[in-house]
Amino acid sequence: MPLARRPASRIRVIAHVDLDCFYVQVEQRRQPQLRGKPTAVIQYNSWKGGACIAVGYEARKCGVKRSMRGDAAKAVCPDLNLVQVPVLHEKADLSIYRDAGSEVVAVLSRVGKCERASIDEVYLDVTEAAERLSSKDLSTLVSEEASTSHIVGLPQLGTKEWFCRPDASREDHLLACGAIIIADIRLAVLAETEFTCSAGVAHNKMLAKLSSGMHKPAQQTLVPSSAVESLLATLPISKIGKLGGKLGQELEGELGVKTVGDLLQFSELKLQDMYGPNTGTWLWNTARGINGDEVQDRTLPKSHSSGKTFPGPRALKTLETVVYWLKELAETLQLRLDEDLSQNNRTAHLLTIHASCHIFQEGRATEAPKFSSKSRPLRYGVDKIVEDSRYLFERSLHEFCSHQSAGKEQSEITSSWAVTGLSLTASNIMAKPMGVNPITQYFGTRPPVTGDAGNASEQQQQCPSISKEVRLEEDRAGPSVTTDGSIPESISPPPSRKPAKLTDLWQRKASLQPERKEETVAWEYKQEEIDHSVFAELPSEIQQELQGRLGVQRNKRGKPTTIADFFISKT
Repeated sequence: MPLARRPASRIRVIAHVDLDCFYVQVEQRRQPQLRGKPTAVIQYNSWKGGACIAVGYEARKCGVKRSMRGDAAKAVCPDLNLVQVPVLHEKADLSIYRDAGSEVVAVLSRVGKCERASIDEVYLDVTEAAERLSSKDLSTLVSEEASTSHIVGLPQLGTKEWFCRPDASREDHLLACGAIIIADIRLAVLAETEFTCSAGVAHNKMLAKLSSGMHKPAQQTLVPSSAVESLLATLPISKIGKLGGKLGQELEGELGVKTVGDLLQFSELKLQDMYGPNTGTWLWNTARGINGDEVQDRTLPKSHSSGKTFPGPRALKTLETVVYWLKELAETLQLRLDEDLSQNNRTAHLLTIHASCHIFQEGRATEAPKFSSKSRPLRYGVDKIVEDSRYLFERSLHEFCSHQSAGKEQSEITSSWAVTGLSLTASNIMAKPMGVNPITQYFGTRPPVTGDAGNASEQQQQCPSISKEVRLEEDRAGPSVTTDGSIPESISPPPSRKPAKLTDLWQRKASLQPERKEETVAWEYKQEEIDHSVFAELPSEIQQELQGRLGVQRNKRGKPTTIADFFISKT
């Protein structure tokens, strides 16, 4: 459900910048001979010429649409140039588009707080830059690009007179300053990257997003406060983020709401009573163009994903084929994780698997519950990602299939499953602390020991209760036993000496040489041993590290229930 946030106390100037037919622009920059010609980018599969995922404006004029297959698009536009997306691990490789998007973000971030929303979308908060510009004479600053801005509520294009009105409200004056800034930075993007972009400029993120696509390509649209009511009055609710799905269907079915303006007839109390305090307030605000979402200062992605669809006959129907594709997806995901670590010093801590699955009975698809997504703490390495994602998939598959087999004998079950979509996501990405060792290493490492046989006896004398085959956990769990239940003599501590203390082991680390890479093991703990007051006293960065490393169990409201929940892996 959407979250109602308190509107900002100050006037804000927010822009949503949307790159025009971005995949096509990237390919036209790579192949300049395609500029000005009808071009479309297709997926890597060859069935009916591949699916069009981006269509240039020249091709659109010929009737080509994104929903078409390549062969059908060629039939509509014989001169159409089809460019295939690069392929890696038998799936689309979007690296060139992500990298090109990063070039644009680097330019846009010069003018204000920058939030990268997707490969080709960026939010900008230029409030501070607009306030600095507001004290200057705008008549000398309005560029030709800015003066051609579309202004909602005005029948003609914006002119210098609108930008420089002496009777303009403070809101409109700052909006005009923001429009000048966005027009200039869009020209900078074109000069430095060769990409055109369109933009919407308003006083909040919702209105900026709505207006950025109103006039394309390479144009910008402004939404003055005085025009908000007329803009939303006839706007279909599906055009508003979070109202295109279940909530939008409920509004139409229960209240007969089809446009945003239709919501104005209901009081905030009525909407709260029907949809809860938070969602009700959010709906009431949305109907009036009020939105308190802030632009996050984030130029890097919040997560990394790798996915693939398997339509029709290519659906995966055996566990072996699922595992094969999990490995392909894991290799792509690990490449992106390694790149993020080396370039940005960031690590992800949560692995999530998503799948689309259907159940077939006697050759026909039957109604089935949604295939549930599952998560667990992320372990780096392709083999580990495959192992963990397979475990999560099998758990979800068991739940998915169990409903139709309930109450039936094994001989009566004639159904089979088929996976039509599969993806892996790495999230909960945090910057890796610089110059310090992570605190979690002290909960799960064993002291390095030398592989030199000549020094083995000396090390065992210094630390008689520890050998190459004995981990720290054995200090707590007691000595290992053989198959007959006896304690092996080789690791039994001498009766006259006490086992080494944990502090002694850490002090002797330097003397154990040559050094070998540490091996991590799971941190064994008991929930009742976790002291809430002690955890609360830890520095915030250490609390975040522990939570990210171990996963957080949350209640239905999305908040940890007890301090012990911080140490329970989310699955």
